[in-house]
Amino acid sequence: MQSTCIIGGGPAGMMLGFLLARGGLPVTVLEKHQDFFRDFRGDTIHPSTLELLNELGLYEKFLAVPHSEVTGLSAIVGGRKFAMADFSRLRTRAKFIALMPQWDFLNFLAADAKQYPSFTLRMGWDVTELIEQNGMVTGVRAQTPEGPQEIAADLTVGCDGRHAMSRAAAHLKVIEEGVPIDVLWFHIARQDSDPENALGYANFGRLVILINRRDYFQVGFLIAKGDYERIQQRGLQEFQQELERIVPFLAGRAGEIDSWEKIKLLTVQVNHLERWSAPGLLCIGDAAHAMSPVGGIGINIALQDAVATANMLKAGLQAGTAGHHDLEHVQRYREGVVRNTQRVQIVAHGILDRVLRDPGPLTPPWQLRLATRIPGFQRLTARFIGLGLQPQHIQRSE
Repeated sequence: MQSTCIIGGGPAGMMLGFLLARGGLPVTVLEKHQDFFRDFRGDTIHPSTLELLNELGLYEKFLAVPHSEVTGLSAIVGGRKFAMADFSRLRTRAKFIALMPQWDFLNFLAADAKQYPSFTLRMGWDVTELIEQNGMVTGVRAQTPEGPQEIAADLTVGCDGRHAMSRAAAHLKVIEEGVPIDVLWFHIARQDSDPENALGYANFGRLVILINRRDYFQVGFLIAKGDYERIQQRGLQEFQQELERIVPFLAGRAGEIDSWEKIKLLTVQVNHLERWSAPGLLCIGDAAHAMSPVGGIGINIALQDAVATANMLKAGLQAGTAGHHDLEHVQRYREGVVRNTQRVQIVAHGILDRVLRDPGPLTPPWQLRLATRIPGFQRLTARFIGLGLQPQHIQRSE
C-alpha cells in the first residue's frame, strides 16, 4: 500500500484526501495556514459537487450548514434583465447552486475526513521544497510550528493553487493565456429586500457580481487588467458613486467601502501545465490549470479533478503499483475538458473586454438578446455551469 502526501488544503486537496482515506489509504494533507479562513475564495458549490456529496451520503448533513441557494442565474445588462440559466431541470438531486463561504465547506470536509484513521491533516505546515531521490519525488520538506519537518510519501500531489510551489519545484512548464480582466473583491451590507442576482450587473464599462452571504454581499467588481491604479488615482468617492450607478439598489451603502484597504485586487489568470506530473508528483486543480472566475466554476473543476484522481489511482495505490504512467493517465483523462472549459472562458473574456472598453450606457448586444430567446438556452447554460463538461461520480469504496 502506497502513501500519499497532499500539498494544500483547498477544495481539491481536501476532497482527494477524504476519498483516499475513505478507501483505507494512508494520506496526509498539509495546509500552510492555521485555519481555512480566506475571505477571497470561491463560494459557489454547484449541483455537480452537491451530487458528489449525495453519493457520499453527506447531502443532508452538508445542507444543514448555513448557506443560501440559487435556482437560476440572471444578468442585468444596461438596466434590462436577462435570464441566463435555470437549474431546476437538471437531472441531479440538488437543482440549485449553494452559496457558502469556502472555509465552511473545507471545515465540513475536514471534519468528515477525520473519521478515517488513515487521514492526517497538518495545519500550519508550509511546504518549502520537494524531496527527490534518483529523479523521483519521494516527499516534502515543510516549515511547521514545531520547526522544519520532512514527510516521506510514495505519491505527492500538488493542490497548492495557481502560485504552486509544487509545480515550480518540479520545473513543470506553465503555458499562460492572455486575460484582459482583473477583479476587485470586497464586502457590502445586504438587506432582506435586495433582489437576488448571482450573475451580475453590466453597465457603464463595468460588470459587478454579487454573491449572497446572507447578511452581506461578497462583491466582485470587474476591471480592465492593470486598471486598478488609475481607479485609485480618481479617488474613493468616485469609485463609490460608480458602484451605486451600476447597481442602483446599493445606493447609500457604497460608503461602507471607506478605505482602499477594504478592497482586494484579484489578478485573474488562465493557464495550464504542459505536463501535470513528474515521477512521484501529480498536480491537479489550480496548480495544474488556473481557471477564470467566469461562471464561478473553478472550485468545481478542482473537485472533479480530485474525484477523477481518486477513482483512477486508488486501486494502484492499494496494490502498491501506482506509477508515473498512472499519473499521466489522469492528465490525459482530464486535460481535454479543462482546456475546453478554459476556451469558453476566454471567449467570455473577449465579450467582457468589449463591455469594459465602453464607459457609456450599455445597450444589450443583439447576440445576447437572440441567445436568451432560443429554446433550451437556459438549460444548456445551466448544464455547463452546474455540471461541467465531464461530471464525476464517486466510486464505491471497497
